[in-house]
Amino acid sequence: MDRHETKDTGDDVPRVELTPAAAQLLRRLRETHGPLMFHQSGGCCDGSAPMCYPDGEFRTGQSDVHLASLTVDGVAEPVAFWMSKSQYELWSHTRLIVDVVPGRGSGFSLEAPEGVRFLIRSRLVGT
Repeated sequence: MDRHETKDTGDDVPRVELTPAAAQLLRRLRETHGPLMFHQSGGCCDGSAPMCYPDGEFRTGQSDVHLASLTVDGVAEPVAFWMSKSQYELWSHTRLIVDVVPGRGSGFSLEAPEGVRFLIRSRLVGT
């Protein structure tokens, strides 16, 4: 898995990781769309999946937490990973793993036309 900086949790456990498939897709999306970012909301349906946007296209604010600056081999700049504060409160004890699966995700996320969607898998911190 690609390594990255994480939210300071007092340990060396990354809070957000990428599978090789997710990193590969991010490289392709970066070539097409420029710098990227993720936002994970607390909504239902597609809102519970991580959404990938051109960096800065999704406005973040005080109701969001910056969890990581993901370093992806072959991508010049880090990919910011944001989560709504309410969602973070529920998931603060987990390590998030961004993966890619077949299927069509939200029309707002950049991978939608690719026939795949980003998906969060999780593990308890410390496992």
